[in-house]
Amino acid sequence: MSQTSTLKVRLTLFCILVGIVLATVAVVTDHWAVLSPQVERHSAICEAAHFGLWRICTKSLVMSDSKDKSCGPITLPGEKNCSYFRHFNPGESSEIFEFTTQKEYSISAAAIAIFSLGFVIMGTICVFLSFGKKRDYLLRPASMFYAFAGLCIFVSVEVMRQSVKRMIDSEDTVWIEYYYSWSFACACAAFVLLFLGGLALLLFSLPRMPQNPWESCMDAEPEH
Repeated sequence: MSQTSTLKVRLTLFCILVGIVLATVAVVTDHWAVLSPQVERHSAICEAAHFGLWRICTKSLVMSDSKDKSCGPITLPGEKNCSYFRHFNPGESSEIFEFTTQKEYSISAAAIAIFSLGFVIMGTICVFLSFGKKRDYLLRPASMFYAFAGLCIFVSVEVMRQSVKRMIDSEDTVWIEYYYSWSFACACAAFVLLFLGGLALLLFSLPRMPQNPWESCMDAEPEH
């Protein structure tokens, strides 16, 4: 591999590393979406919520602006109560989430996110092996693993979007407004970096194609 290709590969791997960090942060945190109910009167106590792939947190807030009938922002001080979803931890209490949305959405989003981390691990193993023993061809399966990881993150994001939409549209919930928070943004950024980074790594790790009509692939620069 030429010095130019090596530099491109290293820059691509750095972008992929950032994507891995963002994907991990998104999976382990619970700020994918913030939900808030409508508040009818000034200084009323309202209960906002934020949740992720594994648990939901509710927070009792005091409405401070009489012109704004929504609850929040979630960063205001208040009593906070977090619990893991019942299908992940039967001993915890999470009736609100169980009652207002289908648990299949939460299980699917979490399972797909775990698959994404699995692809990341396999890709990283291939990268370490390619560096340690100068086996550049291992960068190609690594690139595919990273691209698959990005696709899994994208599917998990879409499943979470559908989950939030069903929760808001349900007549059994008091929440009428929502917005996606920083964990959701981390997941979206991770998808872009992992998917595009994987494709770029595959492109940069391919052997040099013939530049002249009389040159064959066998004459291309050998890999070390």
